[in-house]
Formats: sequence, C-alpha cells, structure tokens
Amino acid sequence: MNRRLLTAILAAVLCLMTFVLAINSRNLATAQGAETRSQPTLAPLIPSASPANPASTACAVQPDQGSAKARKKAMLERRAKLLADGAVSLSRFRQEPVASQSVDNAEKATTGYVPREEVALIDPTNYGDRFLNDINGNPANLEPLVVLHETVGSASSAIGLFKAFHLNDNDQVSYHTLIKRNGTVVYLVPPDKRAFGAGNSAFVGANGLEAVRTSSALSASVNNFAYHISLETPYDGNHNGYTHSGYTQAQYQSLAWVVANTGVADGRITTHRAVDRSRSRIDPRSFSNTTFLALLKAQPRTTAIAIRCTDSPLLPTQPQ
Repeated sequence: MNRRLLTAILAAVLCLMTFVLAINSRNLATAQGAETRSQPTLAPLIPSASPANPASTACAVQPDQGSAKARKKAMLERRAKLLADGAVSLSRFRQEPVASQSVDNAEKATTGYVPREEVALIDPTNYGDRFLNDINGNPANLEPLVVLHETVGSASSAIGLFKAFHLNDNDQVSYHTLIKRNGTVVYLVPPDKRAFGAGNSAFVGANGLEAVRTSSALSASVNNFAYHISLETPYDGNHNGYTHSGYTQAQYQSLAWVVANTGVADGRITTHRAVDRSRSRIDPRSFSNTTFLALLKAQPRTTAIAIRCTDSPLLPTQPQ
C-alpha cells in the first residue's frame, strides 16, 4: 500500500514538473517573439535629409521611363523637399581625409596648400541622382571620371544660372565644383549626385568608349560617372574664341587640390572638349597641362570627395 502511494506521489510530482516546464517554455518563446518584433527591420543605409545632409548618398537603381508629366511631378516634389531642408554643410561635399590616406602619400606632398572653400548648393532641378543601371538595365556605375570645364563668364553669373529653377530638361546645367579666379573652391552639387555638365559625351580610355544613357529623350553621356569641375574664365575670355589669357596660379593650385581629393587616377582626368561628341565644346581653353600636372603630382591622393554612391534605391528623379 505504501509503495503504491509513493509511486502515485512521484507520478503526480513528475506531471506537475512537466506542466511547469511547458508553461515556462511557452512564455519564453512568446517573450523572444515580442523582442524580435520590437527590433527595427534593417534597411539600406540612406541618410535622412537634414540641414547637414539634404540629399541621400544612395544611387537610384534605374531611370524612370514613365510619362514626362509624372517625372516632372516627382522632380518638383523632390525640389520642394530639398529646399525645405535648408542650408548644407561642407561635410556634404568633402569629408576630412582619412589619416592613413595622408600618411601613405606623405612623401609625395611637397605643398601644404589648402584653398578657401564655400558651399553654394544649387537648385535641385539642375542635378539628379546617379544610376546603377541605364535605361536598358545595363550596369552604369562606371569608374569615376573627372571632367574639366570653364565658365565662359564670371563665377557669380554661372552660380546664378545654376541656382535658377529650370523645369525644361534643355535648360538644366551644372558642375559639381567651381574654382574662382582667386582660387576659392565653390561646391555646388554633392559628389554622389549627377551634375549635368556634358550632354552628348563619351570618354574613350583603357576600357574603350564609356557613356551612359539615362533618358530615352537625350543622348548618352558621361554625367552618370563624372565629377565636373569648372574654372572661372578670365575677363578677356567671354567670347567664342579658341584662346584667352589663361587661369591664375591660385586656380591651378586649387584644381590640383580638388582633383587629388577625388582619388581619380591621372588617366581618367579629361576635359569637356575631349568628351564632347558634338565637337562644339572647346573648354577649358588656354589650359596648361604642364602646370596642372606638376601641382597634382605634389598633392597627396585621398578620397575625401567620394564620387561614387551606394547601391541603395531611391525614388527616381529627372534624367539628364
């Protein structure tokens, strides 16, 4: 009798323990599930718009080939948002060089030249996103290219043009950076964005002909992978002639400094004249390759100006 009672008690205790363990396991699973649901879903790293960072550093995947009316509407919405975000800081255009980058090139640096820098973010209708693919879905995120220009007018008139609202594609134009006669570097378009500096253009280099078509209505161009830098033209150059008095030493020094901070190889530095397929562009006129290259060689190479963008998709903006 005692043995049967003892067996019954042990069985009851075992059943009770099993029940308690089952309840605890279910509660633990519920808590873990709630914790998992409370964690934010990981998304592509797209910096939010703010006064210090008004535009994303992400590429758009592919140009929107919808109706012109829809593209214009999207462009106007994007413009309103960017303008509402306010002024931008220098860090949107140029990061401080990484220490190791400077150390690796320390022996090449024979000058401590640093130019004066200004920010003049232009109207959003005059620049757009860089694209990972062209209108046909082909890869379009090519190796960065630096294209040199001149303003054929004053710096202030060029900046005024870029700050103007241009709804028509044919009126939209811009550079990433402009260098004044006194050497001041003016940042206009963030480097990860696409400035509209060369409409009908192509670069011929070691990889053959390079151009990306981002609109069915426009010719292919180098804009999607180019960083456009323009030199302010001297006072005697406001004409269509082939020459003028040239650029100042301060401009060449600042140009070498900017180009060195893009990290672009010498073989991918070119001019508007060289990439233009219409054969109507001849800038920068009276440019001294010897002066520029000597100053460029003296500068340490960094990637403080990050031309390439990320592969995170954005809402499509206007092609160009």
